[in-house]
Amino acid sequence: MEYGLALLGASLGAGLVLLGAANGIGKLAGSAVEGIARQPEASGKIQTAMLIAAALIEGVAFFALVIVMGMGSNTLEIAKAASSVPAAAQHD
Repeated sequence: MEYGLALLGASLGAGLVLLGAANGIGKLAGSAVEGIARQPEASGKIQTAMLIAAALIEGVAFFALVIVMGMGSNTLEIAKAASSVPAAAQHD
């Protein structure tokens, strides 16, 4: 039961990471479009800054997903190891 809850937590964590990254990139793109609309002559600089910031947001999101998925796979490995222990060796 505890392992199922751990996997559920890892899944929720992955979902929150993706929602946070999508929210951040959405706000970034919206602000960039607004800035370009106000100052079209600065569009090159704004686009460059936007792409760099979007890449950093994607990198942080990917790193967080790797951590969350690693936690989930470690939980599965622990569950498999615990289920392979004979009943006489378990101390409940």
